[in-house]
Amino acid sequence: MTALNPELQASMTEWRRHLHRFPECGFDVQQTAEFVADKLESWGIEVVRNVGRSGVVGILRNGQGQASIGLRADMDALHIEEQNTFAHRSCHPGRMHACGHDGHSAMLLGAACHLARHRDFNGTVYFIFQPDEEHGCGARAMIDDGLFQRFPMDAVYGLHNLPGLPAGHFAVRPGPLMASESSFEIRIQGVGGHAAMPHTGIDPIVVGAQIVLALQTIVSRSLSAIHETAVVSVTEFITDGTVNVIPGAVVIKGDCRCFSEETLARIEQRMGQIVAGICQAAGAEHEFSFINTFYPTVNSPEETRRAIAAATQVLGAEQVNGSCEPFTISEDFSSMLRVRPGCYALLGNGEGESGGCALHNPKYDFNDDILLKGAAYWVTLVRTCLQ
Repeated sequence: MTALNPELQASMTEWRRHLHRFPECGFDVQQTAEFVADKLESWGIEVVRNVGRSGVVGILRNGQGQASIGLRADMDALHIEEQNTFAHRSCHPGRMHACGHDGHSAMLLGAACHLARHRDFNGTVYFIFQPDEEHGCGARAMIDDGLFQRFPMDAVYGLHNLPGLPAGHFAVRPGPLMASESSFEIRIQGVGGHAAMPHTGIDPIVVGAQIVLALQTIVSRSLSAIHETAVVSVTEFITDGTVNVIPGAVVIKGDCRCFSEETLARIEQRMGQIVAGICQAAGAEHEFSFINTFYPTVNSPEETRRAIAAATQVLGAEQVNGSCEPFTISEDFSSMLRVRPGCYALLGNGEGESGGCALHNPKYDFNDDILLKGAAYWVTLVRTCLQ
């Protein structure tokens, strides 16, 4: 493994637990951002604050090289009441770092500290600390604020912990790694009335039920069984009726996942056609909205090759899976990969009682034992890309 100062492990653990004690959510991460910015500046790294409202970008240059690389960590926590009892548990009721963004920030700070002290690379490193990953808005906010114009990096990389994968193991793949996440809402306006006289109105429950069943044909009949993987799930069916009253309106909500933007567009198109056709046949009116929150996370081949090479050097080939199965979870780093080539990878948080608690669980905690490995991966990746 790339040799990092053992004292860095203790420092990263201290930083990580500090961030865990004081979680902030969404774009309201001012204290977290200031903590990050202060650390970067203390090591002589140029800092730009308030990128994408509350994001932080550190800039470190060395040598005469023109190549550049972006490394991204997320800073935001979740609106979850923590159930842990250890000393660094959340001090903010109803908020906790249940996804490990405290660890992601600490690992990237550790890499920044090491690179600033040793400067054994040739080019420019941009350290990107992003707000509001959980709602899927932070990456786009930073991009809209000129992230890639103001900080012209050749490629951008991200890293996330993964409970259930052995601690320090590395999983990645070229192409689609994570799915998109989209939500839909269908409002059906019928004509309500007495349950004993359904012929006098237009029953939106029957219309809605037909739509729910028809939506299941999108995956099974409108998408390729070989080339297009997708999930379409109806998760809510809401009416304004009661036991002896046929409602006047129905609202159907749900969630979609897939691995390409072409498939995403096809799902939206077919969904709109199905809703419109069934409602027209029944004489009901409708409104249909399809909201894409996360795009598919798609890794570019060359950057994935470099990530695998760096991880192999740090962790050993036996702990690196460069062709893992894709995941149906989503990540807003995908928005950055739509603009720049790059690679998003997963670092094992552990199994069982040692780091195996699922993400977004009130008992989750980041495994401090992988901090040094994550920081070493970042350092090695920079050396690999900026020679």
